[in-house]
Amino acid sequence: MKRTDSQMKITDSVVLGGEKPVLFAGPCAVESYDICLEIGTKVKEWAEENGFSYVFKASFDKANRTSSGSFRSIGMDKSLEVLQRVGQALNIPLVTDIHESYQAKEVAEVVDVLQIPAFLCRQTDLLIAAAETGRAVKIKRGQFMAPEDMQFAVKKVRSAGNENVCLTERGFSLGYHNLVVDMRGLPIMRQFAPVVFDITHSVQQPGGQGGTSGGQREFAPFLARAAASTGIDGFFIETHPEPAKALSDGPNLIPLHRMGDFLSMLKDSWTLGRKFQDFKIE
Repeated sequence: MKRTDSQMKITDSVVLGGEKPVLFAGPCAVESYDICLEIGTKVKEWAEENGFSYVFKASFDKANRTSSGSFRSIGMDKSLEVLQRVGQALNIPLVTDIHESYQAKEVAEVVDVLQIPAFLCRQTDLLIAAAETGRAVKIKRGQFMAPEDMQFAVKKVRSAGNENVCLTERGFSLGYHNLVVDMRGLPIMRQFAPVVFDITHSVQQPGGQGGTSGGQREFAPFLARAAASTGIDGFFIETHPEPAKALSDGPNLIPLHRMGDFLSMLKDSWTLGRKFQDFKIE
């Protein structure tokens, strides 16, 4: 199985598919500038200590909440302003989700990477709109998609003249309220583009708490080590100082005070995985 040699350039110094793993991390949603800055400051320090390139992540709108009564956003304009301020204060690149084609251009003026949510990975107009901004495009694999079929999402982005694209694994639906990660999908998708492993949403239980999603963060270290050992290119982690008080996805979030140790563990597993990434049995 031949892996791709393609890379996703985020900035001149941050490249997915290069010699350093890239960490996409932050709170699930933009809650406030203070929380985002606190998380970004600490994660940036730990990322640098452990040899990760760092991209700050937070969603400006949680458009696919289980219930209409759940928190969605502090507003698009306010959220984008917070993201911009955090990026400037910490001198780091940014990633956030888009859900509608019309959002692509405005959001691309603020962030460096446009993330396509898993449920929308087949939406041609959305993928093309994201690609046409010239920003890097990060596509999450839909819970209903075969890994090999994600090559067509990549081709849609590249058809618009944008080579800066990657794929993200976040588990597939097995029954109700349950996600399972098929580790075979990581090398399969890596034939088409660089691959990121979404640690947070792989332990999510969609809709599993009767109107809200649950999660099993206790399994995050095990899945993270397994994915890292395949030698993939990056990791996606959501974190919060107080997960129980987070406005979105609290049960899945890694407590902020554990992130330093988590990244140290992750880097050790990734280094071992890269050492053996060319070992094959045909």
